[in-house]
Amino acid sequence: MMTAEPRSRLSLGLQGSAALFVALAVVAILLITLPAYRVFFVISLLIGIVIAGGLALWHRLHPIKDTDVENKRPLGL
Repeated sequence: MMTAEPRSRLSLGLQGSAALFVALAVVAILLITLPAYRVFFVISLLIGIVIAGGLALWHRLHPIKDTDVENKRPLGL
């Protein structure tokens, strides 16, 4: 018999898209009500865009070759 994983007391029991909508609503409320949060959000967004762009550029200029991957079939399938 399998037992369910223990839940935290702070868990709301939301999963999937419901949890995503709650998270987006919380961010929207914070952006509207707290001016300092707007600055933090913009700075975080800019840092994320710069890092994502740098990684995309790096992988475009240095693609992974078959010889770079050691174990191509880890499950032996």
